[in-house]
Amino acid sequence: MLASCKKSDKIVTDAGSTSSVLTVSTKSPTLSTSMINDTSSIITFNLTAPNYTFKAGGTSNELQVDAVGDNWKNAATTQLSSTSEGFSTFALAKLLLGLQLTAGKQTQVNVRVVNELSAETALYSNVITLTVTPINLASWIYVPGDYEGWGNPGAQEDSLVSATSNGIYTGIIDFRGYAGSTGSLQFKLVPVKGSWTVSYGDAGGSTISTSGGNLSVPTAAPYWVTVNMNTLTITEVACDYYSVIGDAAQGWSTDINMDYINDGKQNWVVTLPLVSSGSFKVRQDDQWTNSWGLPQSGSAGFGIANTLNSTSNNNITIPSNGNYTVSFNAAPSVVTTGTTTLVTTTYSVTP
Repeated sequence: MLASCKKSDKIVTDAGSTSSVLTVSTKSPTLSTSMINDTSSIITFNLTAPNYTFKAGGTSNELQVDAVGDNWKNAATTQLSSTSEGFSTFALAKLLLGLQLTAGKQTQVNVRVVNELSAETALYSNVITLTVTPINLASWIYVPGDYEGWGNPGAQEDSLVSATSNGIYTGIIDFRGYAGSTGSLQFKLVPVKGSWTVSYGDAGGSTISTSGGNLSVPTAAPYWVTVNMNTLTITEVACDYYSVIGDAAQGWSTDINMDYINDGKQNWVVTLPLVSSGSFKVRQDDQWTNSWGLPQSGSAGFGIANTLNSTSNNNITIPSNGNYTVSFNAAPSVVTTGTTTLVTTTYSVTP
């Protein structure tokens, strides 16, 4: 429903026409993460009808929001479907997200309405300045367990993310970190990092509850975990994973595991020492069935910066010895191990 983009001002072809007049219900709407799923309006935009000196056909009313001082160069936009439209916490937060403002920091943004007649013709309303404190749309739950030593938080403890705070949390938990001798692969879910006041465990089947025992997975492997807090259910599915291998690292027979960063950006990351006398690749599931390197001439992605190719590819080298962070972009796969349709993808190697 909402989108942001860069837009150039339209050309006004009739100077005698007058645009809509914009008013708002408040100039200081309050955004709170606790209200993300509340559909009630926290601000209402009202506008009068534009007045044209000629007979106009269909028009659209576009609301533009931009940081003060940006001069509408990077405005976030959305279409208004009526002359009085309320925005919920989620709708306004998502619109502000397009401006890449700092969450938790009070700032001012300008708003206006564009009455569009065509791609070249438009009228612009008055500008109103709002004072807002942007919020993150995402929320997290945390996963302490055997794999990280029940630290809550442990050094290797991971989390699951809900990108829109809709109560559904997903992510990859790598249970290979377990180093015990009992074979136990148990864990729990906690909504507040570092606190055991509320924790969710196994309530039987695929359900969870605050009175349940420890949850568990059958094998020490990365799992794609989905938790639905609306229905109190959980699923865990073993998934593909990625590693760095090569004589630039620890040799062509040793995989260095990459960690999936549960932030919705689908990046696998590892920081490790690399040497310029060798080279490396990224491979899937510690096997050569699928691997990625620099595209060769004539193959997909050749000549495109920060791109890897899965077929007929060259090894990756670095300019000098040192510690590097390698990032590899790949959506988690929860199908048959080793299956992939990823031919080209982006990567980075930074000191």
